[in-house]
Amino acid sequence: LSMCSKLCYAIGGAPNQVAGSAASFFLQIYLLDIAHITPFHASLVLFIGKASGAVTDPVAGFFISKSRWTKIGRLMPWVLACTPFTIVSYFLMWYLPPFVSGRVAWYLTFHCLFQALTTLFQVPYSALTMFLSTDQKDRDSATAYRMTMEVLGTLIGAALQGQIVASAHVSPHCTVNPPVNTTDSWHDTPSIPDPSDPLSHQAKVYMIAAGVIAGVYLLGIVVLFLGVKERDDPYALNSDRAIPFCKGLALTMKHGPYVKLTASFLLISTAVQLEQGNFVLFCTHAAGLRNHFQYLVVTILVSAAVSVPFWQKFLQRFGKKCAACGIS
Repeated sequence: LSMCSKLCYAIGGAPNQVAGSAASFFLQIYLLDIAHITPFHASLVLFIGKASGAVTDPVAGFFISKSRWTKIGRLMPWVLACTPFTIVSYFLMWYLPPFVSGRVAWYLTFHCLFQALTTLFQVPYSALTMFLSTDQKDRDSATAYRMTMEVLGTLIGAALQGQIVASAHVSPHCTVNPPVNTTDSWHDTPSIPDPSDPLSHQAKVYMIAAGVIAGVYLLGIVVLFLGVKERDDPYALNSDRAIPFCKGLALTMKHGPYVKLTASFLLISTAVQLEQGNFVLFCTHAAGLRNHFQYLVVTILVSAAVSVPFWQKFLQRFGKKCAACGIS
């Protein structure tokens, strides 16, 4: 497997990480500050959207396992087919509709669609690793390329979104010589436009950021399609009779070590999601750092990316379980 193929494969999955990072860090503050949705409804939108992505996982696996081989492979058609819908749902997730009463339903619908479609993209894309080459070393190398690009994608997504939308959250009180008769709330200042207006500057910069990341999606899928060739499974005919999907799922969930690993991954992922979802909100409204939050987000992600080689060495020296405990 050539370096070019491995690089193209890695680039193909980066847009999902770019969009996911932008949504994780900034969707909550967008719903609260720009769309003016209540905190309860914002939490509902985020929770149900994540749940729809979780439900899509086994459903996607079921339908993909039933699909037939085509000229471009068995997994690649799924990746290509869901990408346009993913782009549209992502773009509309950041669109501020002119009506107010139905905004909760609007964001709930498109957030659920986006989460479900990204899962539908990620399942065949991840499984594609097994069909790039019959050589285990090639597959491991391709996985390393993919993980590296996903880390970079997370960093790029937060950096792009943060730099573009930073002006939407700049405090109007940051003036050199503030007037004497200032109001306690900027909402009472007539010179400041209402961010819940679809034509406001705040709404426009979020739309620009969504358009840029949608362009990244298109670039990634083109590179993946042109640079990666899916190979048929050479061991398919030599394998035993296929196990039904539900039976296979039941057998997997009865395997103790797998269940414990999945449970620990669930808890760690929950902690990371809570940090991502609340960090920008905390910086903006609690710590008084609304003019600097984008740099703090990038600092966190850069430090995470830089530390990857260190933890890789740690893992090789002390083992996977010890490394996991050490990182915690």
